[in-house]
Amino acid sequence: MREILVTGGNGQLGTELKRYPWPAGWAIVAVDIDELDLRDTTAIEATVASRPWAAVISGGAYTAVDKAEEDSVTAWAVNALAPAAFAKACRAADIPLVHVSTDYVFDGAKQGRWAPGDATGPLGVYGASKLGGDLAVATSCRRYAIVRTSWVVSAHGNNFIKTMLRVGAERDTLRVVDDQHGAPTAAADLAAAVATIALRMADDAQAPAGTFHFSNAGETTWCGFAREIFARAAQRGGPSPHVEAIATADYPTPARRPANSRLDHTAIQAAYGITPRAWQDALDDILDELIGAAKK
Repeated sequence: MREILVTGGNGQLGTELKRYPWPAGWAIVAVDIDELDLRDTTAIEATVASRPWAAVISGGAYTAVDKAEEDSVTAWAVNALAPAAFAKACRAADIPLVHVSTDYVFDGAKQGRWAPGDATGPLGVYGASKLGGDLAVATSCRRYAIVRTSWVVSAHGNNFIKTMLRVGAERDTLRVVDDQHGAPTAAADLAAAVATIALRMADDAQAPAGTFHFSNAGETTWCGFAREIFARAAQRGGPSPHVEAIATADYPTPARRPANSRLDHTAIQAAYGITPRAWQDALDDILDELIGAAKK
């Protein structure tokens, strides 16, 4: 049995990687903070050296974007120093590292879609710490793939879909930001992309390395996303409140968000043949799991 180490095992991505239909002869060992504290770089290196892993998927992260503004030490430890330790250990073991990153490494000022090679410019501690992890992996590990993603959602954990359904059941009107653009990413689809890359890299030492972008296809705003959630939830007997569009300035947060998080998928399609499906189709699958199938 060939084994892949996965961090962030109880998160949205980790949960979907545990549900993913891995090929015969493959298994994952998914760990979370109770088994591997990502603030402990010594433990990280020891864990990677503890057995002959086929690959490592670095999915664990400090994702509390606003809290990171005041908890910068923890954010940098988990998002930058931990990937650096994984990169060092994976290089020593000559095994591939697939590291999951974020659209927050960009400032959001570009008009088009962000390509992997575009200049970065994080707006806050979270994005800066994740960029630190990207740089550590890219400069310290020969066999690596950095997969940046955006707006991750699923039927589990804490995410925008679940928040909207909960709040939408309590209120008749919601106010949602309509000037931040991006694409939702189903954790299940992200897991499939990450698994595809990890399996290929584990079997092929010459598999494409570098930075790639993955989200579901299409684009929307947070307001547009909310309206689509409720339109499709209503088809399943779920809540359907009125969604009022507001500007980012009307909803201040400790951390600034990128105004444009749209990601270009050209590189991941060319290197690994991964073509994302529409975010609306992914949304349907998540609502099916949370509420049930749409009524005919």
